[in-house]
Amino acid sequence: MNITISQNGTEEFVALEGRLDTLTAPDLEKELNPLDGVGSLCIDCKDLEYISSAGLRVLLSLQKTMNKQGTMTLLNVRQEVMEVFELTGFTDILSFA
Repeated sequence: MNITISQNGTEEFVALEGRLDTLTAPDLEKELNPLDGVGSLCIDCKDLEYISSAGLRVLLSLQKTMNKQGTMTLLNVRQEVMEVFELTGFTDILSFA
């Protein structure tokens, strides 16, 4: 998986490419922790092809952190990944644009 991160003040933009699974979820977690000073976290999922339960766990952890200090939004989610969010109830937890 490729992770591209850019920052503009307190806004952080993350683009994910590939698979967010057991092997790659720890990489995303390491790249984004800590989120000190981040008020807005946008995660672009345009090129995210697959997400596993390990990936869901990382997104849930990020959402919990951002609930305390700002907002987190998932952008451009592919239909096959959105189906995983819908089946697991994550559409009620995460914000989408």
